[in-house]
Amino acid sequence: MRRRSSFGFFGMFGRSFDLRQLDMALRGVDLHPALVPEGVKMTMVNLMKDHGVDEIEEAYPAVAEIFGYCVMGANAFEAVNGGQRLAAVEARIEKALDAGDGIDAQLILLAVHAKLIQPEVIERYGISADE
Repeated sequence: MRRRSSFGFFGMFGRSFDLRQLDMALRGVDLHPALVPEGVKMTMVNLMKDHGVDEIEEAYPAVAEIFGYCVMGANAFEAVNGGQRLAAVEARIEKALDAGDGIDAQLILLAVHAKLIQPEVIERYGISADE
């Protein structure tokens, strides 16, 4: 059975563990969580659940890297995270786009549909999504 995620409710109930983990991971790549709509973050953790990685602590930074790159673009991502991390994320993006499926490809598609992806990323990789 799938664990439920929660945004919290009027400060009475806290955010669920998975959303807190994702927020911390987004901060870890220098993407403030407030810049990502709550519905998008909920979709991200649901994708993690679909792929069975939501309980793997190391999966949150990996998800944040792909999504952060898409939102920030290569230059901003590299300025904060360094060239080595940039190269690793770009290799994952190329692999995901070649495969056309998997969590990384779905995160890229989510960034496209949420209209959060940088135009330079779309252009660089020739990304398109049929509406």
